[in-house]
Amino acid sequence: MLASGALQFAFEKATPEGKTTICVLFILSMFSWTIIITKFRQLYIARRAAKKFFAAYGATRDPLDIKKRGEEFDGAPAYQLYIRGADELDYQYKNNPVTVKGERRISRASFEAVKVILEEAAAREAMALEKGMIVLSTAVAGGPFIGLLGTVWGVMETFAGIAKANQASLTAMAPGVAGALIATVTGLLVAIPAMFAYNFMVTTIRHITQELDGFASRYANQIEHSYVDNRDIEDKITWALTKSEMGENTPAI
Repeated sequence: MLASGALQFAFEKATPEGKTTICVLFILSMFSWTIIITKFRQLYIARRAAKKFFAAYGATRDPLDIKKRGEEFDGAPAYQLYIRGADELDYQYKNNPVTVKGERRISRASFEAVKVILEEAAAREAMALEKGMIVLSTAVAGGPFIGLLGTVWGVMETFAGIAKANQASLTAMAPGVAGALIATVTGLLVAIPAMFAYNFMVTTIRHITQELDGFASRYANQIEHSYVDNRDIEDKITWALTKSEMGENTPAI
């Protein structure tokens, strides 16, 4: 009650400039809390859905099994990457196939197109996870400075008023100083929750992004083994082994 009364008294004694600063901080706080609530929900859904998707994907042997079964994992960034890659692979498999020992596969060029889609999907999902974080970083960095601006402005107005009235007493100064300091208090109240939320979310987003990059590499590797024409690579390996054996069996002159 005492703190509430002090804040109310300080706000009433704040200058118009200080009250304007507080209103700006209030608007910034509203945006900040909107982002905090929205991102917490997004990251919670992403982590829970990703856990289910990775469990389902790990239980398959064919990279396209999940797509063929029609399973969906909405909210999982890895699933969005998976479905983009699967769609491109399916397109290349139907429109640009090559036949290897009676089996349909895709060429190395088509596989490169699939890899490009996977890279684009990974970047898009990372950007979606980071969307809105600029508001929190602005609240963390700018909130205290905006509050400090209001405080300095309010103290300046207080001292100027005292100088004009020629009443340099604590009783005359206290209301003005209290009204000026509330701007800094407001700035800190905006910045502190945003700071904790920002640090937690940045760590979580970094973890999800690294997990996404690892899955993209694993997914591309499995596609290459299951659907890509690797005859050129196999021929090169066979040629290298043959050359090595001939070199070892050829007597030195």
